[in-house]
Amino acid sequence: MTNLIQPPASAGEVSALAQRHALAAHEQLDARAFPDAPELPGLRRLIRESWQRSARLKANPDNPEAPLALDQDELEEYRRQHPLASIMPVIQKLLVQPSHDSGLLVAVGDEVGRLLWVEGDPALQRRAEGMMFVPGADWSEATVGTSAPGTALALGRGIQISGAEHYQRSVHSWSCTAVPFHDPDSGALLGVVDITGKATAVAPHTLSLVEATVAAAQAQLRVERLQLAATLASRPARRRNSSTAPGSSRAGGAGAGGGKEGSLYRNSLQLLGRDQAVLSIEGKTVVLSARHSEILALLSTHPDGLTAEELSDQLYPGGGSTMTLRPEMVRLRKVLQQLNPAAVPESRPYKLSMDLVPDSGQVLNCLQRGAHRIALEIYRGAVLPRSEAPGIISLRERVSSLMREAVLTDGSAETLLKYAALPEARDDVDVRTAALKLLPPRSPKRAAVVADLERLEAELRA
Repeated sequence: MTNLIQPPASAGEVSALAQRHALAAHEQLDARAFPDAPELPGLRRLIRESWQRSARLKANPDNPEAPLALDQDELEEYRRQHPLASIMPVIQKLLVQPSHDSGLLVAVGDEVGRLLWVEGDPALQRRAEGMMFVPGADWSEATVGTSAPGTALALGRGIQISGAEHYQRSVHSWSCTAVPFHDPDSGALLGVVDITGKATAVAPHTLSLVEATVAAAQAQLRVERLQLAATLASRPARRRNSSTAPGSSRAGGAGAGGGKEGSLYRNSLQLLGRDQAVLSIEGKTVVLSARHSEILALLSTHPDGLTAEELSDQLYPGGGSTMTLRPEMVRLRKVLQQLNPAAVPESRPYKLSMDLVPDSGQVLNCLQRGAHRIALEIYRGAVLPRSEAPGIISLRERVSSLMREAVLTDGSAETLLKYAALPEARDDVDVRTAALKLLPPRSPKRAAVVADLERLEAELRA
């Protein structure tokens, strides 16, 4: 009997089939029938729609290279003032450094598709120059048609483009993954982060990696703005009203979210490694009391709200009275009223009236994506380490245990050693043992790890 059930196609077969469909679509593009064609079998819808936009924008698929939009002098000045310049160290550490000798390039572009930085594998950089995938070149959809940087900006979300799915034929031997970068406070589009290369550039995990890197860079940008806001708040009023105030070119940089202070920073809660949380709302920052830190931490992790009884149970060891909670909430409301009236929590149930992003939540999001290395960059220590509130203890243990488990399961020697330097890992034998197994025999770092293990063994014997 003939077997009518065919074995599933492999990922490679699916990819090869998609490339054949894309090449066939290019033939229709030659015949000028494509822009009006409602259907093309096998071509992904988002690719078909991007090609249609590219055709309407008069992008030429036969152009061998992208045009240069910024010369060297313009590029240097523009990069220096661009808001993404401050987060390039994060991109360097998480994407660029691992990409050397790996057959990958990392590009960062502005909000209209002009590449500002292109770094990574040196040999690949030289090859990419042939299609002008270089700093200063315009890779928007209007200019080169469908590509990961331009299409990610057009769609406002992460995207992967493989081989012949590119509109421009000179790019058919390349594949790329790109994620747009939005201002963490105003939501404005600031640019795009891209990985370009061969098949590994569109591997299933690559999109998650770039998304997690963008999230880490956004968190870093928010932290820098919090620090700037705190610095400005500590200065005399006359100096704060001078040219260094938020919104001026010296404070925010070109394109950093506009001239309004509220557009520069918004809605974040820093809990990690702190006994008192730092709250930032619409450009204003305050250091909260320990109790208010606990309340906002709990409400930020329960977006649907908590009843007075539920919040009391999570706030007070051994269970607390709602009579004790209510005056504390009155005091918190006064603090938030002065900071921003829109931030005052609702009651019945107690619920935050605006989105508040805790750094602990960013760590959990990265861990859920498998991006433990990026999570460790954000992780600055335990959640409110001295808090004895039952709900905070539960949150702290969850974040810390997931962080430790991820590092032990998938961490490199470097990641393990970085985690070992945290206060909570000071006496962690397992982490140091795992790092020792991964360190090369002649690594100079082995001696310090061995010394730590001997210390811990001696303390256990004492």
